[in-house]
Amino acid sequence: MSLSMSEKIRILLRRKKMTITDLADILDTSRQNLTNKLNRDNFTEKELQQIAKVLQCDFEGFFIFEDGSKI
Repeated sequence: MSLSMSEKIRILLRRKKMTITDLADILDTSRQNLTNKLNRDNFTEKELQQIAKVLQCDFEGFFIFEDGSKI
């Protein structure tokens, strides 16, 4: 079973004992804007990297070819 990016972010927030409001404040956005993004599961790669940095983890978003090369 594959989790959506929003589900993964919510799990990370629970593990870090943070709320959506906490994350929104750190990212300098509104709670409503972040909630909307979570509900739509609509994040840019840059936003995901920022979220990972705030939550003190790595985000790796790339495609891997059969030869092991990545983009």
